[in-house]
Amino acid sequence: MAFYRQLGVIPPKRHTQHRNEDGGLFYEELMGEEGFSSDSALLYHRHIPSAIVDATEWKLPDQATTPNHPLKPRHLKLHDLFPQTVWAETDVVTGRRLILGNADVRLSYVVSAKESPLYRNVVGDEMVYVESGTARVETVFGVLDAKAGDYVLLPMATTHRWIPTGDEPLRAYVIEANSHIVPPKRFLSRFGQFLEHAPFCERDLHGPTELIQVEDSNVEVLVKHRTSHGIVGTRYLVPNHPFDVVGWDGCLYPYTFSIHDYEPITGRVHQPPPAHQAFEGNNFVICNFVPRKVDYHPLAIPVPYYHSNVDSDEVMFYCGGDYEARKGSGIGQGSISVHPGGHAHGPQPGAYERSIGVDFFDELAVMVDTFRPLELGEGALACEDAAYAGSWNRGLQK
Repeated sequence: MAFYRQLGVIPPKRHTQHRNEDGGLFYEELMGEEGFSSDSALLYHRHIPSAIVDATEWKLPDQATTPNHPLKPRHLKLHDLFPQTVWAETDVVTGRRLILGNADVRLSYVVSAKESPLYRNVVGDEMVYVESGTARVETVFGVLDAKAGDYVLLPMATTHRWIPTGDEPLRAYVIEANSHIVPPKRFLSRFGQFLEHAPFCERDLHGPTELIQVEDSNVEVLVKHRTSHGIVGTRYLVPNHPFDVVGWDGCLYPYTFSIHDYEPITGRVHQPPPAHQAFEGNNFVICNFVPRKVDYHPLAIPVPYYHSNVDSDEVMFYCGGDYEARKGSGIGQGSISVHPGGHAHGPQPGAYERSIGVDFFDELAVMVDTFRPLELGEGALACEDAAYAGSWNRGLQK
């Protein structure tokens, strides 16, 4: 992000002496993207951030994927993956189950009532959508409070932990990129400011407002990273707790963004999915479908027209409201629909006709479109509604 922030105590000039209360030096760390050529932040630590005591293997949850073959649209019922009996033993980091993935992005789901270990992902940025519940997200940059409807953007290599709060479990939909996740370029000026036609702006992005200091020794940190054999995990033992930052500044930091602050773009006739875009990564986009006034041409058909994903797979996570186009399919809260490239998909039978005259859709969904085929993770195979692929045909026979 080109939106500059500062928190805590920093020296007036970068790369100069910054001394603590006893006259010793704080240790400056540059966290930057794209080889010193993109956004960065400078963090000032009480301890040397490079120090490690030991490094051992962290065995990741099952990362295997299965091709979508034969080619079918699919309905995945994510709420079936986590019965109430496992909530207390499940954390957001080690408990997530892989739903879909390819070489660019992985989509996981988790229901958690347990504090996570310290963790950082050095494969790419993570965008975590909070379906329900609340959490305190503690990071080296400070604390974020997350609630239902929030996206939590965690830049690559940000050490953090998730602490569910409140009386209900935290339900989280996790988008792990192999790249950085940013707003679309068409929303930004050449200097990085949000333009007037963007459906959200800097005021809607909420960075940390409170630093966190923890004194501890011999602390474990889980690290997810890349090798020539795929994505793996390492368990670091570090001599001092990584939450020792006294100040930072820059344009790279974690933040929250509420889907409820996204202002929908509508038109006289049905708007295509790019009108709903919020973010993008390498070879994928993230879109928001939010409550909105719909098409107002006198002959409009408000639900989507049938469309073929020639270059992409479409994944829709249904997280609130009443999704008009999917009535009769079995899809509900916590469902995912997967409509792969090569399948012409659209409203269920009857929805096309029922939508005529409707002027408002009360729906909430997060869509991820990928430009390379997605494969099915173990979580998808465990919660698939196998009848979904035939739902259009069954509707015609009624």
